[in-house]
Amino acid sequence: MRAAMAAAEVGDDVLDRDPTMRELELRVAGLLGATDALWTPSGSMGNLIALMHHLGRGDAFLAPAGAHVLDNELGTAAWLAGGMPRPLEHDAGAGKVSPSAVRRAAGGESPYHALRTTLLCLENTHNAAGGAVTAPDEHAAVVAAARGAKLKVHLDGARLWHASVALGVPPAALTVGVDTVQVCLSKGLGAPVGSVVAGSAEFVADARRLRKMLGGGVRQGGVLAAAGLVALDRIDRLAEDHDRAHTLAEGLRDRGWQAGVPQTNIVLVEVADLTGTVARFEAAGVRAVPMAGKVRLMTHADISDADIATALRRIGPIDGATAGNGGRRSPVRPGRR
Repeated sequence: MRAAMAAAEVGDDVLDRDPTMRELELRVAGLLGATDALWTPSGSMGNLIALMHHLGRGDAFLAPAGAHVLDNELGTAAWLAGGMPRPLEHDAGAGKVSPSAVRRAAGGESPYHALRTTLLCLENTHNAAGGAVTAPDEHAAVVAAARGAKLKVHLDGARLWHASVALGVPPAALTVGVDTVQVCLSKGLGAPVGSVVAGSAEFVADARRLRKMLGGGVRQGGVLAAAGLVALDRIDRLAEDHDRAHTLAEGLRDRGWQAGVPQTNIVLVEVADLTGTVARFEAAGVRAVPMAGKVRLMTHADISDADIATALRRIGPIDGATAGNGGRRSPVRPGRR
């Protein structure tokens, strides 16, 4: 990946496009079944650009509770895009909402002084729900309900590659009917930076202006895009991360921890003392983060089978004094991506 970055053909992406950046954008658009796409420095910016495009003042948008656009983007959906968030409970399984819930929340005609619900934001996989996957038929039914209610649809697909691999379907099978979609190049694929937001040619033309407005235009962006092209060649290996997440979760359950069964590469552990447990793991040399009131552990390209075994040994049984086993160690890092 570093060799590709060093050898990248570059131009000025702010002025007349960078050739390597353009190659990446068109490749991602093809994978997602979109007409065009635009590179952004982060997934949060990609999501924000889509929301700024779709929302107007006095508009509300729907999203599954705990969605990244609701809880992990510093309120920019309201602050900068101007939309009023309306969380929907997960009534169709972890991280998922039902078509009937979308129809109810969208409502019908309302008085002029009421908020207009104009957009549905979906997330696949749903990070805070433990990497929960939405299958193509479920996705299509929810999108159809949104369309019937005259809503636009944005898909936060930061981890869409994981869903695609877990289900054994092309990424485009998970974007059917959406207006816009954002995908990340660093979530398990290993690129150091970058996401791509895709949609129609008209959307991308507007998105390029919005990206500049937000300070996301870069000059010789091909250096970064080259890493993204290499990352796309690594999608299939995400299955290894999923397998290791299963091994990690099973090992934790064997040791008495309440670990869920992962669908992808995220393991959530329910604990009584969240802050204390994260600190205990850190002291034992295993890095994790809090997520949705649980401990989140995540497998990725830099975690091997040996690392999983090491992490399980350091964590130990739930009633063990793991934090005291030899002090701080060089950390295994399953919680950082």
